[in-house]
Amino acid sequence: MLKFVAILLGMGLVANSAIAMTEGTAQVDANGDGVMTIDEVQAVFPDVTADAFAEADADSDGALTDEEMVSAQEQGLIPTSTGG
Repeated sequence: MLKFVAILLGMGLVANSAIAMTEGTAQVDANGDGVMTIDEVQAVFPDVTADAFAEADADSDGALTDEEMVSAQEQGLIPTSTGG
């Protein structure tokens, strides 16, 4: 039973982390069009390189969806917070 509770708590932490990252993407999407360009990403995270952005852009359309942003953050390509 204790293992079950620990697993449920762990799953909740992972889910909350993903939700927090997704909510943070709305702050990056400056014009509210539903995707984040390299200019929008670099305005919030100036250390993100063009190469890191390109690697995060899974479909190579020049913009990141929420899913691509979360994946990039999980991979460490883009920070999860501005550090401030």
